[in-house]
Amino acid sequence: MSGTGAGGLGMSSAAWAPAGRRLRALARAELALLGRNRGVVFTALVVPLVVPFSVRPAIDQMDLKKEGLTAGAVMMTAAIGFSFLFAVYTSLVNAYVARREELVLKRLRTGELSDAEILTGTALPAVGLGLAQALLLCAGCVVLLDTGAPEAPYLTLLGLTTGLVLSAALAALTASFTRTTESAQVTASPVVFVSMLGSGIAIPTQLLPDRVASVCEFLPLSPAVRLVRAGWTGELSAYEALGTTATALAWTVVAVFAVRRWFRWEPRR
Repeated sequence: MSGTGAGGLGMSSAAWAPAGRRLRALARAELALLGRNRGVVFTALVVPLVVPFSVRPAIDQMDLKKEGLTAGAVMMTAAIGFSFLFAVYTSLVNAYVARREELVLKRLRTGELSDAEILTGTALPAVGLGLAQALLLCAGCVVLLDTGAPEAPYLTLLGLTTGLVLSAALAALTASFTRTTESAQVTASPVVFVSMLGSGIAIPTQLLPDRVASVCEFLPLSPAVRLVRAGWTGELSAYEALGTTATALAWTVVAVFAVRRWFRWEPRR
């Protein structure tokens, strides 16, 4: 029995090894292509760092103490939210559309890569950039904004994970309905603006009217943003954290299903 188990484990490892190598090769190629697009790189790297500080005057006018928030925690959450939107979401919408229109995705499908591997490998550089940027922002806010150590770091980590994965899935879904790279910013704009205003990125949902806040809690990125902030503030009970996590996972499942159903591999004409 133990021999069978060892053999099964060896077969499993052998089966996963080629997939890992294919993903690494595709991710390296995508990283090289990403580096050549200066506009996308600038948006992904600079915007999440600059925008939160540009809205600092508005944050200072908010009555944060009433809701148990601090300016540092709000700015940190905003910066990470902007990483979701710009380092991952908008850059990947552009990448998926560009690779589709250049027939790169179509050629990849004729090889050994599965559809999931193609989409994942294309997303890895942007997701890695978003993760590195978010971790750097967390460290920077602790040092520069005196946010203190997180009260529940596992919630922040969970929020980062769900936010990055969902941002990538939403990018693939948006690319399905985007005809050209020139129109990518237009089709991505609704998600960007709705998330900025309603998901607690630019304005904490606690400061919105109760009815509006209750609706905004169910926007795609709202659970991830709420978990990121709750890791620092400890504002969520165990029951609330479980419900928020379930909502984030539900959105992820829906987005992945929608991508499998509607993603376009051929150029749109």
